[in-house]
Amino acid sequence: MTAIAHQAPQHLRQINARRDAEAQARRQEALARLAARRMPLPGQVSRQNQPGLGHRAGHPHLHRANSPMPAPETTVTAEVSTGRAKPNLTSREVEVLRTWMLVDSKPAVAQELYISLGTVNTHLTRIRAKYAEIGRPAPTKASLVARAIQDGIMTLDEL
Repeated sequence: MTAIAHQAPQHLRQINARRDAEAQARRQEALARLAARRMPLPGQVSRQNQPGLGHRAGHPHLHRANSPMPAPETTVTAEVSTGRAKPNLTSREVEVLRTWMLVDSKPAVAQELYISLGTVNTHLTRIRAKYAEIGRPAPTKASLVARAIQDGIMTLDEL
């Protein structure tokens, strides 16, 4: 017995080809939008009117496109007694940094502070950027521990 191949009528093949082309175009546009998104680090000028950052119903924290941007924080607030510049870390950044030093991993920090792992990574990236901005880079966890001790954020006894 031979199998009979069933082919879709010509107009259906054209419709499917058009749908596939439209879907491919939408995917390319979405990828281009994702590639264009950048999270500004402290001290960098951010693009205020990025597409997609406007108001969404039920999301009052997404009003950034129409509200004025706050003035950027100064990153150097005081000199430590040793003469080192001290970064201006927010209270939440200090909380994330201290928690990260006291627990085993970033996922544990996220769980303890009820935030996502991405948020933990964002805070740590901004902390590192603030230290680098004042000429005291801290690319590793060990160097962040040293900076926290130098700046009085933690003591050796707490570790």
